[in-house]
Amino acid sequence: MRKFDAYKETDRIVEFVRDYYKKNNLKGAVLGVSGGKDSGVVAAIMCKALGPENVVGLTLPCHSREADRNDALLVAERFGFELYNIDLTNVFDAFKTEAMKLGDFTDKELKNSDINLKPRLRMSSVYYMAALMSAVKGGTYIVPGTSNACELYVGYFTKGGDSVFDIAPIYSLTVDEVIKIGEVLGVPEKVLYRTPDDGISGLSDEDKLGVKYEDIGKLIRGGEVDEEEREKIGILHHRASHKFNIPIYHLEEK
Repeated sequence: MRKFDAYKETDRIVEFVRDYYKKNNLKGAVLGVSGGKDSGVVAAIMCKALGPENVVGLTLPCHSREADRNDALLVAERFGFELYNIDLTNVFDAFKTEAMKLGDFTDKELKNSDINLKPRLRMSSVYYMAALMSAVKGGTYIVPGTSNACELYVGYFTKGGDSVFDIAPIYSLTVDEVIKIGEVLGVPEKVLYRTPDDGISGLSDEDKLGVKYEDIGKLIRGGEVDEEEREKIGILHHRASHKFNIPIYHLEEK
């Protein structure tokens, strides 16, 4: 496995962001801040690259824990960017009220739809605010993604939700590498080392996936992974293939 130089990679990521913004005449960024390490690290990166005055964070509770917003506040206070709260609970409930008019569904039938509706509502909200900030602040605000390479490899994201973004600072970083970048940038320890979870199901990410992020990272980087774990990760990766390859019909040229 290659040696990861967190200081060097942090500088490269920051330069990557600055270069993209300069080339495309962009001004700022709007992102959801969940209180977890990925959004905390991305917020820190964007603040370092653009200045905290050009970064807007959103907390988007939806039948959520108050502790998540408190952790998001730690990140905003550490890096000095604006943090707004938009409570989506009533929006979610209103949608569910309308959807339940379509039939009598069981909790089991609704579970997956309910879980994925929340990140889709959140992403709509982030893009709404990005457009609003662009109008208010006189320059284009875009949305950085907060997914890491381990999540992406096993498809642990929602199509039309956290899979939607305009720039991806940590897309190619494993969980361990994200943490190392966070250490360099000074992300609050409570946020950086928090057990990752979706804040929805009551389970940790690893409990839900049935594999450890450490093993996914090792597999991605060509390290040694127990054969049983390798197989589990491979199955998850294969099952998520539809999330990466959208079939497109192309009209035949005559």
